[in-house]
Amino acid sequence: MARMEMRRRYALSIFQSIEYADEQAQLQLSKFFTFMLDHFTQTNETDPDISSHFFSTTSGSSLAGSDLTMREYETTIEVPASYYGPRLCFPLTVADTDMLLQAFKHRQHLHARYVLQLLHETRKVLQQMPNITHLSTSYAKEITICGDLHGKLDDLLLIFYKNGLPSEENPYIFNGDFVDRGKNSIEILIILFAFLLVYPNHLHLNRGNHEDHIMNLRYGFTKEVMKKYRCYGKTILHLLEDVYSWLPLATIIDSKVLILHGGISDSTDLNFLNLFQRNKLKSVLKPVKSNTETMYEPQGTSLTETCSHLMEVKKSLSGQDISVKEAMRSTSASSERRQYSREVSDAKEHLDNLPDRPSSSPLLEVQYLKPHSVTAPYTSSELTTKEWKQVVDILWSDPKHQNGCTPNKFRGGGCYFGPDVTATLLKRYNLKMLIRSHECKQEGYEISHNGKVVTIFSASNYYEEGSNRGAYIKLNPDLIPRFVQYQVSKSTCKQTLHQRVTTIELSALKCLREKLYTHKSELIAAFRQYDSNYTGRISPSEWASAVESVLCLDLPWRTLCSQLVYLAEDGRVEYLSSFDNLEIKLPIKEVQPSLVETLCRYKTDLEIIFNMIDKDHSGLISVDEFRQTWKLFNLHLRINVNDESIDSLARSIDFNKDGSIDFNEFLEAFHVVHKIENRYSL
Repeated sequence: MARMEMRRRYALSIFQSIEYADEQAQLQLSKFFTFMLDHFTQTNETDPDISSHFFSTTSGSSLAGSDLTMREYETTIEVPASYYGPRLCFPLTVADTDMLLQAFKHRQHLHARYVLQLLHETRKVLQQMPNITHLSTSYAKEITICGDLHGKLDDLLLIFYKNGLPSEENPYIFNGDFVDRGKNSIEILIILFAFLLVYPNHLHLNRGNHEDHIMNLRYGFTKEVMKKYRCYGKTILHLLEDVYSWLPLATIIDSKVLILHGGISDSTDLNFLNLFQRNKLKSVLKPVKSNTETMYEPQGTSLTETCSHLMEVKKSLSGQDISVKEAMRSTSASSERRQYSREVSDAKEHLDNLPDRPSSSPLLEVQYLKPHSVTAPYTSSELTTKEWKQVVDILWSDPKHQNGCTPNKFRGGGCYFGPDVTATLLKRYNLKMLIRSHECKQEGYEISHNGKVVTIFSASNYYEEGSNRGAYIKLNPDLIPRFVQYQVSKSTCKQTLHQRVTTIELSALKCLREKLYTHKSELIAAFRQYDSNYTGRISPSEWASAVESVLCLDLPWRTLCSQLVYLAEDGRVEYLSSFDNLEIKLPIKEVQPSLVETLCRYKTDLEIIFNMIDKDHSGLISVDEFRQTWKLFNLHLRINVNDESIDSLARSIDFNKDGSIDFNEFLEAFHVVHKIENRYSL
């Protein structure tokens, strides 16, 4: 039993490490765009805020629907007679929520008109709510607290089945992360918002780190909405962006229990959080301007290289010229950087030799003239550094066992807070307990910091079927949490513990092998630092050190070694076996081998950049836009892919030669193929 438990914990560690590394990549990509926008501004008076091209889910021409009245929705959006789903009538009643639940159980969709009307009314209700909601219990009722759902509709339906529907006698708090990852995020939002409209004083929602339109680009919700609602998807996403910003940030029960999504830091100020204008923060992945200088610096590059590459992208996208002196001013924010004037002078010669490539795309078709910090605020309503940091900390932070408060380097945002930080905050505000979510826990919940911090996670089978239970909390006037656990199962035959653990472990190792394979070149180089004679063998400790130096996942590689590679009779690792029985599918034979590994490794980053360029979310971009995507991608990750390779790739994937590329289909085609499943018996 102990060995089985250890195997399950290792499998969950693998899933979690890969998840956090992906979040870190998302934050770094967002910081890259913020860095660019912070240092270059647009002088076109008709569109003064270039950030809208990157950080808004829709272009200006498609926003009208979000500002319509309820009556105008009815007159402008027709519901055809052939529509057989639920029809809502506002104001909503309990009958409407029952109808929605039944429809979603049968996999029906709610028509776009009703979705937009629901979001419109939800925003009006949320606007009346404070940043921190205060609730009280009574001896007649308990309050139910749910954690992350992440688009898992079956978990929400099971909670309602076991615990009853929200009502005046059965109040609920949902603690953020309703969307992303799962396939039914929009249905979960519709259900929660509908109950909020019916019971605004008895169903409460806190904002999570995934209630963020930029996060939704990476983790599936944007794609889900566009697939289900097509021509109305853009308007729904834009309205949701505003709804997210009005979600309350925290809840306090009986002035004793603080409930928020992520955690706290040693600078968390509840009084401050309760007073600032929360709807200014559309996305925490849009750091305020003054932070970007220290938050993002292209890895391993000098100012000359950064300046040169920015100019190269600028010239290829807009065809505009720029002086090196202006480029230096745009890239400099402090006096200490003036020492690089000689480097910039050297860069001039490099820039003068760069070929111009005019582009018809509007993405960066602007004149970069002056530092953004002088002429325009970063957001339409001034968000301060303190406001931004306070919200990042409560949405992204995690508890740790050691005292102190340190940056959360694994996620890339928020902090790790220790028992002393918890005790200090609880004492300062005369609180008893902190309830938070944000982390998948094997049993659905976890108690830490001497019982003062409780983590609740309500999405069962989060990583894989059987990987974890979900749970919710029942809190009565005694303020002693009672945990209710559950696990959604699609199988009618109950699996043994050995079967469940084996399934989870196989899936985790499969994900890890794919991660290894997409870093094959770097790993082989790292292995050969220990193998100067090219024997193909190194010690397990050397193999573990090499893998960690490349992947940075903080996993017990020595323990996992025997599951990932062959061991020779002398106990040494045959390091090339790390890539056995795996290959990268090549859907297009013209793709150069040097691009294949890059495509697989950074597929998600490429997709994010593409989605920011593809403003109509059609899935189609021009060949020029395809080049732009790669230009930005190369600048972000400092990948050396030359123009000739990209042009050749663009021509080869324009199958019908009409100048358009189905970029999503192209990316989906590049994936790691497991030639022999279950190669390693466990």
